[in-house]
Amino acid sequence: LDYELWRIGASRCAFRGPRCDLEAPYLAGLGGTEAFGRFVPAPFPALVSERLGMQVMNLSVMHAGLTLINTEASLLDLARGAERVVVQVLGAQNMSNPFYTVHPRRNDRFISASPRLERLYPGMDFTRFNFTGHLLQALEAADPYAFDAVVETLRSSWVENMMALLRAVPGDVVLLWMSERAPGAGARGTAAEDPAFVDADLLRLIEGAHAGVVEVVASDAVRRDGAAGMQYDPDEAEAARLLPGPRFHAAAAEALAPVLQQSQKKRRAGNTDAPPIDEPTRRA
Repeated sequence: LDYELWRIGASRCAFRGPRCDLEAPYLAGLGGTEAFGRFVPAPFPALVSERLGMQVMNLSVMHAGLTLINTEASLLDLARGAERVVVQVLGAQNMSNPFYTVHPRRNDRFISASPRLERLYPGMDFTRFNFTGHLLQALEAADPYAFDAVVETLRSSWVENMMALLRAVPGDVVLLWMSERAPGAGARGTAAEDPAFVDADLLRLIEGAHAGVVEVVASDAVRRDGAAGMQYDPDEAEAARLLPGPRFHAAAAEALAPVLQQSQKKRRAGNTDAPPIDEPTRRA
Protein backbone atom coordinates (compact mmCIF):
# COMPACT_ATOMS: atom_id res chain seq x y z
CA LEU A 1 0.00 0.00 0.00
CA ASP A 2 1.49 3.32 -1.11
CA TYR A 3 0.82 5.91 1.59
CA GLU A 4 2.33 8.69 -0.58
CA LEU A 5 4.34 9.85 2.43
CA TRP A 6 5.58 13.44 2.46
CA ARG A 7 7.40 15.78 4.82
CA ILE A 8 7.58 19.51 5.22
CA GLY A 9 10.77 21.45 5.87
CA ALA A 10 13.21 19.75 8.22
CA SER A 11 10.48 17.77 9.99
CA ARG A 12 11.13 14.08 10.53
CA CYS A 13 7.41 13.33 10.65
CA ALA A 14 5.98 11.60 7.60
CA PHE A 15 2.40 12.55 6.74
CA ARG A 16 0.08 10.51 4.58
CA GLY A 17 -0.65 11.81 1.10
CA PRO A 18 -1.86 13.04 -1.17
CA ARG A 19 -0.13 16.27 -0.34
CA CYS A 20 -2.52 19.22 -0.25
CA ASP A 21 -2.24 22.56 -1.98
CA LEU A 22 -1.52 24.93 0.91
CA GLU A 23 -2.72 27.89 -1.16
CA ALA A 24 -6.24 26.46 -1.31
CA PRO A 25 -8.64 25.96 1.62
CA TYR A 26 -8.29 22.67 3.45
CA LEU A 27 -9.49 20.79 6.52
CA ALA A 28 -7.12 18.77 8.68
CA GLY A 29 -7.19 15.57 10.68
CA LEU A 30 -4.79 14.93 13.57
CA GLY A 31 -4.23 11.61 15.30
CA GLY A 32 -2.19 8.46 15.54
CA THR A 33 -1.95 5.15 13.70
CA GLU A 34 -5.75 4.67 13.54
CA ALA A 35 -6.46 8.07 11.95
CA PHE A 36 -3.42 7.65 9.68
CA GLY A 37 -5.18 4.59 8.29
CA ARG A 38 -2.44 2.00 8.43
CA PHE A 39 -3.25 -0.82 5.99
CA VAL A 40 -6.41 1.03 4.85
CA PRO A 41 -6.53 2.17 1.19
CA ALA A 42 -8.88 5.10 1.92
CA PRO A 43 -8.87 6.37 5.53
CA PHE A 44 -11.59 8.69 6.80
CA PRO A 45 -9.79 11.98 5.85
CA ALA A 46 -9.75 10.84 2.21
CA LEU A 47 -13.39 9.75 2.39
CA VAL A 48 -14.47 13.06 3.96
CA SER A 49 -12.57 14.88 1.21
CA GLU A 50 -14.58 12.98 -1.42
CA ARG A 51 -17.88 13.71 0.31
CA LEU A 52 -17.25 17.43 0.76
CA GLY A 53 -15.29 18.09 -2.42
CA MET A 54 -12.60 19.78 -0.35
CA GLN A 55 -9.03 18.97 0.60
CA VAL A 56 -8.62 17.16 3.92
CA MET A 57 -5.00 16.99 5.02
CA ASN A 58 -4.19 13.84 6.98
CA LEU A 59 -1.73 15.08 9.61
CA SER A 60 -1.93 11.88 11.63
CA VAL A 61 1.36 10.12 12.32
CA MET A 62 1.91 6.43 12.90
CA HIS A 63 2.71 5.60 16.54
CA ALA A 64 1.98 9.19 17.58
CA GLY A 65 0.53 10.19 20.92
CA LEU A 66 -0.10 13.61 22.40
CA THR A 67 3.62 14.13 23.07
CA LEU A 68 4.48 14.21 19.37
CA ILE A 69 1.40 16.19 18.34
CA ASN A 70 2.04 18.87 20.94
CA THR A 71 5.73 19.28 20.13
CA GLU A 72 5.88 18.92 16.33
CA ALA A 73 5.97 22.53 15.11
CA SER A 74 5.37 21.71 11.43
CA LEU A 75 2.27 19.69 12.27
CA LEU A 76 0.80 22.44 14.45
CA ASP A 77 1.54 25.09 11.82
CA LEU A 78 -0.33 23.09 9.17
CA ALA A 79 -3.22 22.53 11.57
CA ARG A 80 -3.46 26.27 12.29
CA GLY A 81 -3.83 26.91 8.56
CA ALA A 82 -6.86 24.62 8.25
CA GLU A 83 -10.42 25.90 8.13
CA ARG A 84 -11.39 23.28 10.69
CA VAL A 85 -9.53 20.51 12.50
CA VAL A 86 -10.59 17.03 13.57
CA VAL A 87 -8.54 15.52 16.41
CA GLN A 88 -8.68 11.81 17.15
CA VAL A 89 -9.15 11.12 20.86
CA LEU A 90 -5.88 9.37 21.67
CA GLY A 91 -5.12 7.25 24.71
CA ALA A 92 -3.27 8.38 27.83
CA GLN A 93 -0.52 5.77 27.76
CA ASN A 94 1.62 6.96 24.83
CA MET A 95 2.88 10.30 26.13
CA SER A 96 5.56 11.50 28.49
CA ASN A 97 4.25 12.07 32.00
CA PRO A 98 5.49 12.34 35.61
CA PHE A 99 6.10 8.57 35.74
CA TYR A 100 7.92 7.86 32.47
CA THR A 101 9.29 9.33 29.24
CA VAL A 102 8.43 8.13 25.74
CA HIS A 103 10.31 8.44 22.46
CA PRO A 104 9.69 11.92 20.99
CA ARG A 105 8.38 10.55 17.65
CA ARG A 106 7.38 6.95 18.32
CA ASN A 107 5.32 7.65 21.39
CA ASP A 108 4.50 3.97 21.93
CA ARG A 109 8.15 3.37 22.83
CA PHE A 110 9.15 3.56 26.49
CA ILE A 111 12.46 5.37 27.12
CA SER A 112 12.94 5.70 30.88
CA ALA A 113 11.21 5.65 34.26
CA SER A 114 11.21 8.68 36.52
CA PRO A 115 12.48 8.52 40.13
CA ARG A 116 8.82 8.77 41.17
CA LEU A 117 7.95 5.53 39.36
CA GLU A 118 11.08 3.83 40.69
CA ARG A 119 10.02 4.69 44.25
CA LEU A 120 6.50 3.40 43.59
CA TYR A 121 7.87 0.11 42.21
CA PRO A 122 11.13 -0.51 44.09
CA GLY A 123 13.22 -3.32 42.69
CA MET A 124 11.56 -3.38 39.26
CA ASP A 125 14.00 -3.54 36.34
CA PHE A 126 12.71 -0.92 33.91
CA THR A 127 15.48 -1.57 31.36
CA ARG A 128 13.59 -4.65 30.12
CA PHE A 129 10.72 -2.59 28.70
CA ASN A 130 10.68 -1.21 25.17
CA PHE A 131 6.99 -0.34 24.78
CA THR A 132 4.50 1.46 27.00
CA GLY A 133 1.96 -1.33 26.66
CA HIS A 134 4.37 -3.94 28.02
CA LEU A 135 5.38 -1.60 30.84
CA LEU A 136 1.82 -0.93 31.95
CA GLN A 137 0.86 -4.60 31.85
CA ALA A 138 3.83 -5.39 34.10
CA LEU A 139 3.01 -2.56 36.51
CA GLU A 140 -0.58 -3.72 36.90
CA ALA A 141 0.47 -7.34 37.48
CA ALA A 142 3.12 -6.36 40.04
CA ASP A 143 0.95 -4.07 42.19
CA PRO A 144 -2.65 -3.23 41.19
CA TYR A 145 -2.98 -0.62 43.94
CA ALA A 146 0.13 1.27 42.88
CA PHE A 147 -1.04 0.91 39.29
CA ASP A 148 -4.21 2.85 40.11
CA ALA A 149 -2.00 5.80 41.11
CA VAL A 150 -0.15 5.52 37.80
CA VAL A 151 -3.40 5.50 35.82
CA GLU A 152 -4.80 8.54 37.64
CA THR A 153 -1.60 10.45 36.89
CA LEU A 154 -1.81 9.43 33.23
CA ARG A 155 -5.39 10.66 33.13
CA SER A 156 -4.44 14.02 34.65
CA SER A 157 -1.56 14.34 32.18
CA TRP A 158 -3.96 13.55 29.34
CA VAL A 159 -6.21 16.47 30.30
CA GLU A 160 -3.21 18.82 30.47
CA ASN A 161 -1.92 17.66 27.09
CA MET A 162 -5.32 17.89 25.44
CA MET A 163 -5.87 21.40 26.75
CA ALA A 164 -2.41 22.39 25.48
CA LEU A 165 -3.28 21.04 22.03
CA LEU A 166 -6.65 22.77 21.93
CA ARG A 167 -4.99 26.06 22.89
CA ALA A 168 -2.32 25.58 20.21
CA VAL A 169 -4.87 25.03 17.42
CA PRO A 170 -7.26 28.00 17.41
CA GLY A 171 -10.78 27.63 16.11
CA ASP A 172 -13.47 25.07 16.75
CA VAL A 173 -11.84 21.67 16.95
CA VAL A 174 -13.98 18.55 16.53
CA LEU A 175 -12.90 15.53 18.57
CA LEU A 176 -13.29 12.09 17.01
CA TRP A 177 -13.89 9.14 19.33
CA MET A 178 -13.01 6.10 17.22
CA SER A 179 -13.12 2.98 19.34
CA GLU A 180 -14.70 -0.41 19.95
CA ARG A 181 -16.16 0.93 23.21
CA ALA A 182 -18.28 3.96 24.04
CA PRO A 183 -16.84 6.60 26.39
CA GLY A 184 -19.13 5.78 29.31
CA ALA A 185 -18.59 7.49 32.64
CA GLY A 186 -16.11 5.49 34.68
CA ALA A 187 -15.35 3.23 31.69
CA ARG A 188 -11.70 4.19 31.53
CA GLY A 189 -10.70 1.00 29.73
CA THR A 190 -7.33 -0.71 29.92
CA ALA A 191 -3.94 -0.19 28.31
CA ALA A 192 -5.10 -2.53 25.53
CA GLU A 193 -8.39 -0.69 24.88
CA ASP A 194 -8.00 2.45 22.80
CA PRO A 195 -8.20 5.19 23.77
CA ALA A 196 -6.53 3.80 26.89
CA PHE A 197 -7.75 5.17 30.24
CA VAL A 198 -9.95 7.84 28.62
CA ASP A 199 -13.67 8.02 29.38
CA ALA A 200 -16.62 10.42 29.46
CA ASP A 201 -15.40 11.86 32.77
CA LEU A 202 -12.17 13.07 31.13
CA LEU A 203 -14.01 14.37 28.09
CA ARG A 204 -16.21 16.48 30.37
CA LEU A 205 -13.10 18.10 31.86
CA ILE A 206 -12.20 19.60 28.47
CA GLU A 207 -15.71 20.66 27.47
CA GLY A 208 -15.81 24.23 26.23
CA ALA A 209 -12.34 23.99 24.69
CA HIS A 210 -13.67 22.25 21.55
CA ALA A 211 -16.79 22.19 19.39
CA GLY A 212 -17.93 18.72 20.41
CA VAL A 213 -17.25 15.00 20.13
CA VAL A 214 -18.24 12.77 17.23
CA GLU A 215 -18.46 9.20 18.52
CA VAL A 216 -17.86 6.28 16.18
CA VAL A 217 -18.21 3.01 18.04
CA ALA A 218 -17.69 -0.28 16.23
CA SER A 219 -20.70 -2.56 15.93
CA ASP A 220 -20.45 -6.34 16.15
CA ALA A 221 -20.59 -6.45 12.34
CA VAL A 222 -17.62 -4.11 12.06
CA ARG A 223 -15.69 -6.19 14.59
CA ARG A 224 -16.42 -9.34 12.60
CA ASP A 225 -14.99 -7.68 9.50
CA GLY A 226 -11.56 -7.85 11.13
CA ALA A 227 -8.93 -6.97 8.56
CA ALA A 228 -11.24 -7.35 5.54
CA GLY A 229 -10.31 -4.88 2.81
CA MET A 230 -6.95 -3.99 4.38
CA GLN A 231 -3.67 -4.36 2.53
CA TYR A 232 -0.73 -5.81 4.45
CA ASP A 233 2.09 -8.31 4.27
CA PRO A 234 1.48 -11.79 5.75
CA ASP A 235 3.63 -11.05 8.81
CA GLU A 236 1.52 -7.95 9.55
CA ALA A 237 -1.78 -9.82 9.89
CA GLU A 238 -1.94 -9.54 13.68
CA ALA A 239 -1.20 -5.80 13.62
CA ALA A 240 -3.88 -5.30 10.97
CA ARG A 241 -6.47 -7.17 13.01
CA LEU A 242 -6.04 -4.71 15.88
CA LEU A 243 -6.62 -1.59 13.77
CA PRO A 244 -9.79 -0.04 12.30
CA GLY A 245 -10.56 -1.41 8.85
CA PRO A 246 -12.17 0.23 5.80
CA ARG A 247 -15.71 -0.23 7.10
CA PHE A 248 -14.81 1.52 10.36
CA HIS A 249 -13.21 4.42 8.46
CA ALA A 250 -16.29 4.69 6.26
CA ALA A 251 -18.45 5.00 9.38
CA ALA A 252 -16.16 7.74 10.71
CA ALA A 253 -16.42 9.67 7.45
CA GLU A 254 -20.21 9.28 7.45
CA ALA A 255 -20.40 10.72 10.96
CA LEU A 256 -17.93 13.56 10.40
CA ALA A 257 -19.02 14.81 6.97
CA PRO A 258 -22.34 16.42 8.03
CA VAL A 259 -20.67 18.19 10.95
CA LEU A 260 -17.89 19.61 8.78
CA GLN A 261 -20.29 20.43 5.94
CA GLN A 262 -22.46 22.44 8.31
CA SER A 263 -19.38 24.38 9.35
CA GLN A 264 -18.51 25.10 5.70
CA LYS A 265 -21.99 26.44 4.97
CA LYS A 266 -21.84 28.77 7.96
CA ARG A 267 -18.47 30.13 6.86
CA ARG A 268 -19.62 30.67 3.27
CA ALA A 269 -22.61 32.57 4.63
CA GLY A 270 -20.24 34.93 6.41
CA ASN A 271 -20.59 33.46 9.89
CA THR A 272 -17.11 32.52 11.07
CA ASP A 273 -18.37 30.95 14.27
CA ALA A 274 -18.40 27.23 13.62
CA PRO A 275 -21.55 25.54 14.92
CA PRO A 276 -21.23 23.32 17.97
CA ILE A 277 -22.16 19.68 17.86
CA ASP A 278 -25.43 19.48 19.76
CA GLU A 279 -25.17 15.78 20.53
CA PRO A 280 -22.33 13.28 20.04
CA THR A 281 -22.89 11.39 16.81
CA ARG A 282 -22.79 7.62 17.06
CA ARG A 283 -22.20 5.44 14.05
CA ALA A 284 -21.52 1.74 13.80
